Amino acid sequence: MDVSSEMIHALLPLFMVGTLGMGVAEVGLLEGLAEATALVVKVFSGAISDWVGRRKPLAVLGYGLAAVTKPLFALATGPGLVVAARLLDRVGKGIRGAPRDALVADLTPEGQRGAAYGLRQTLDTIGAFVGPVIAIALMWATADNIPAVFWASLLPAGLSVTLLWFFVREPARPDRALPRMPISRAAMVRLGPGYWAVVAAASLFALAKFSEAFLVLRADTAGLRPAMIPLVLIVMNLVYAVAAYPAGAWSDRAGRGPVLAAGVGLLVAGDLVMAFGPGLAGAFGGIALWGASMGFTQGAFAALVADRAPMDLRGTAFGVLNLATGVATLAASVVAGLLWDKLGPSATFFAGAGLGLLALVAVLALSRGRRMPPGAG
Repeated sequence: MDVSSEMIHALLPLFMVGTLGMGVAEVGLLEGLAEATALVVKVFSGAISDWVGRRKPLAVLGYGLAAVTKPLFALATGPGLVVAARLLDRVGKGIRGAPRDALVADLTPEGQRGAAYGLRQTLDTIGAFVGPVIAIALMWATADNIPAVFWASLLPAGLSVTLLWFFVREPARPDRALPRMPISRAAMVRLGPGYWAVVAAASLFALAKFSEAFLVLRADTAGLRPAMIPLVLIVMNLVYAVAAYPAGAWSDRAGRGPVLAAGVGLLVAGDLVMAFGPGLAGAFGGIALWGASMGFTQGAFAALVADRAPMDLRGTAFGVLNLATGVATLAASVVAGLLWDKLGPSATFFAGAGLGLLALVAVLALSRGRRMPPGAG
């Protein structure tokens, strides 16, 4: 599914601005709404997976919905259909996200959660690396025919649903008590203050990390030709894939705190390079640092949630985390688009660096307040 999605995402900002005539602020709003939609839906899908004690059916539904939306991008001749397709695609992501993350925790030994989530991020990101490579090849082969690339994305999407349906086996749940509604005050209290501190730190980080569409637009303003625009996501995801598994394994040995602090610091550095670095060198230097930051933080935050949430509330815990970060992502992307339109790209990335410093303070405080040991579940 990442191959399929990144074939579209690598070209979608350019398609919206260059072909459909949308403004950068509108792109920022759509990207924020799309990601926030996915993350809001994750709250309910995660809670339902806890309630019924099953993860896989929701994952299949979410991947399937994402697959059937792919042709809508190719058929779009105006903003309306693109908006609908983007939001439906993210609804599919929302349905599958929290149950899938909880399923990883269900399958993984306690002392290897960092490595497991790091491996998942690496494999996801390999798909996200391959997708833009295919997009570049198809752009060359079709003389920059973006809708043709969108049509081709349907094939890997269909393959992903087939793989999940036939080859993924959900483990039996050891605790088959009567179902309880996980979205309740009592359940939120059971998640505990340590979990809620993680949510607060992750939300600050999400404020600093706005949509990756702005990386594409940064490279475009630096003079990267349209056919090579997918290189933005190729570079970011290649660094992400290389960093994610070693960072996750490191967090199992050294604790989550040092890994998260390093990852947030890399984001701040990437924003500053993109704000002040010259031309394509500045753009791609910052993009590489963003990729490293993602590799260090995404698996570590997920492992930390798995460490601190009760097993029967893991789906809910991932969903609530994603709701909080989704709201932050929406705000960050809207503000980033407005800053870009009013003050230019440098102001957007400089503001991201400032928010990143606040997130770094939060992560350091979280580490001091309660040590983040490996496999602390």
